[in-house]
Amino acid sequence: MNQPFSVYHELRKVSPEKARILVRKVLEQNKGNVSKTARILGISRNTVRRARDGNLNDLSRAPKHIPHKTPAHLENLIVEEAKRTGFRYVRLTKYLFRQYGIDISKSTVRAILRRNGVKRKKIRTKSKGTRHLYNYEELEAFEELQIDTKYLLDSNALPEDVYENMKEKKLPLYEWNAIDAKTRMRFTAYSWDLNSTYGLMFVLMVVMWLRLHNVRRGIRIRVDNGSEFYSGSKRKREEWNRILGLFGAEVYNIPLRAKQMMGIVENSHRVDDESFLIIHGGRSRDWEEFLRKAKRWQDIWNKERESWGIGMGGKTPLEKLEEVHDGLRRWT
Repeated sequence: MNQPFSVYHELRKVSPEKARILVRKVLEQNKGNVSKTARILGISRNTVRRARDGNLNDLSRAPKHIPHKTPAHLENLIVEEAKRTGFRYVRLTKYLFRQYGIDISKSTVRAILRRNGVKRKKIRTKSKGTRHLYNYEELEAFEELQIDTKYLLDSNALPEDVYENMKEKKLPLYEWNAIDAKTRMRFTAYSWDLNSTYGLMFVLMVVMWLRLHNVRRGIRIRVDNGSEFYSGSKRKREEWNRILGLFGAEVYNIPLRAKQMMGIVENSHRVDDESFLIIHGGRSRDWEEFLRKAKRWQDIWNKERESWGIGMGGKTPLEKLEEVHDGLRRWT
């Protein structure tokens, strides 16, 4: 009696189907006698009847009615957008609200991504002990700026439909950004070409705007070694600084392969992709509409978008600016 009992239960751990086949064979040998079969195998009569009348495999134990389950069409949309944008659940939740007005919790989005096997992308992080780019406590507003460019028509950063629309409508190819390290205030311009003439014009535009709005301290501007500035050339840097010196400003470049020193402005590029380009780059019908939307995005960045960078504490750039620079003329 003990051996069949052991064989049945051990067999069931390996294969419920084979265990039920065993029950059917013993039942057949005993001419369909349920009680006798149950005694021989050491199982209940209900187990014998289920093996005789039901499926060989176990039935699903999943509930047949889930009142709070996310609708299939919404779940499909979330999975599709996750694969299209490459966003994980935190960024994807914000994107769904901005793009579609879908208000859904981050935990629900995370569960949907896990359930559908949407894999997480590996992200490189800074090593522990990395020094801050500036002494943010001592830094004054507009004392240190970072200026960089971003190539907009980037197939690796944009969904295919957005990329194709920007290419077809001949929207601007380059974005120029200047960000104040203290307040995260940002100046933005766009162009279809990239050269050092435009670079110097953009730098001068930013500096002269600041001087016009009562910024009187010295201004230091950090750039990379791109050709749109002066390619790291000492001679060209001196030429630029002779011009900028007329306005009490100077420009300097980072060492080669030290892109992390442009971290503030570089991080803004990803925010642009998520909050502006992926949405409006695919909707703009021409460059004029694109620039109008870019102007609104610039206002949102400076006046409404909270920043959690070092020293910001969730304030908007405008709030931080008003806190540290009372003498500046009202931002308009």
